[in-house]
Amino acid sequence: MIGRIALVLGVIAACVLVAAVGRSQDIPGIEICTVEKTMERRTSCLQSNVDFLQKTIAKLAADHARRLDAANRQIEGLKANVAALQKVVDDLQAAQRKMVEDLKKKADLPPAKDAPAKDAPAAK
Repeated sequence: MIGRIALVLGVIAACVLVAAVGRSQDIPGIEICTVEKTMERRTSCLQSNVDFLQKTIAKLAADHARRLDAANRQIEGLKANVAALQKVVDDLQAAQRKMVEDLKKKADLPPAKDAPAKDAPAAK
């Protein structure tokens, strides 16, 4: 996770530096501190860069935490759906087994005395 954040920050820094070369610095972001002449201004510039990067890291961390929470909620909902569907499948399988057993019992019973024989011709 830290590696990904570092990679994202590197990409952001590269994009900001490329954008800063072509135009003046009018948006908050990474500044080129080597152009400053005095030590106080360089220190201030570097502190500004550190603050920007810390805010960016905090924002990305919060965004990732929000996404992970949403994914975990979705996973829990899907687990509940799977459990409900598994119960339905188990109920259907139990009903099917019961039906097969009932059919076997009916086939094993001798025919009733009142019932006409299967081989006897039907009376007209």
